[in-house]
Amino acid sequence: MTALVLIALAATPYSPLTRPDAVPASWDGSFTDASRSRELPVRVYLPASKAPAPVILFSHGLGGARTNSVYLGEHWASRGYVAVFLQHPGSDESVWKNVPQAERLSAMKDAASVDNALLRIKDVSVVLDALTTWNATAGHTLEKRLDLAHVGMSGHSFGAVTTQAVSGQSFPFSPIDPRERRISAAVMMSPSMPRRGDPKKAFASVAIPWLLMTGTHDEAPIGKQTAQSRLEVFPLLPPGDKYQVVFDGAEHSAFSDRALPGDSKPRNPNHHRAILALTTAFFDATLRNDAAAKAWLTKDARSVLEEKDVWQTK
Repeated sequence: MTALVLIALAATPYSPLTRPDAVPASWDGSFTDASRSRELPVRVYLPASKAPAPVILFSHGLGGARTNSVYLGEHWASRGYVAVFLQHPGSDESVWKNVPQAERLSAMKDAASVDNALLRIKDVSVVLDALTTWNATAGHTLEKRLDLAHVGMSGHSFGAVTTQAVSGQSFPFSPIDPRERRISAAVMMSPSMPRRGDPKKAFASVAIPWLLMTGTHDEAPIGKQTAQSRLEVFPLLPPGDKYQVVFDGAEHSAFSDRALPGDSKPRNPNHHRAILALTTAFFDATLRNDAAAKAWLTKDARSVLEEKDVWQTK
């Protein structure tokens, strides 16, 4: 590489939105957790490079599937991450599919249970175990593709609850320690306050970087969370690599692929652009230790936001 090219590369400012033209490849797989007789589907978005890449897990919301939030998977993979989208039986799309319209809300409320939350938490560790096996299996699609020393976790709504649980939130009444110590950084889209116990204690031991994402109208008919309660998580987090964005006017669907029942106005297309930029810079800074990304989060994150959006760091 010539000196002129090196100078040009050095002069190129960091941008979390830059991506190759090609759409990343994806692979659908599944495996059985024999200990629970539980079949777990995954969709994996793969970067073009065959070298081992950091991993980002994604947990869908209530009634979702591994096929949701394609915009996230494709962008993260185009940036050099292996993006693994989990599907959680019992709180996935099977809850409402083939159910009469009038009964769907009730079925969804039943699925938003503590039992399903515990199943989801265990799913994360089981999927990481499977990824470790696949990474070491000769001839497998994922053979030697995964850098499992650098794993991020993300999720929306019930997926955010799942992410909080495995990445540092404590649960004084839980029979298990839900933390998954292989996770190094976490993004919560529509975070939640705990339903029981002291909220200050729940978040006091969050030791890894967190990025919270919500909106001024981020409410859902299930879960008993309000736009205000979602804002109450960030102040309780200990300082050090903690971030929050609050999108002005954003409803619960702002983080998903499509509108959701109860939406009152059209979605703002800039929200997805900002979500991609902020999450990418966050994972670049935390999983890759990219100093330029860390500086961008501190100094330039507002460049992708609109005037009334709120950006906080501590």
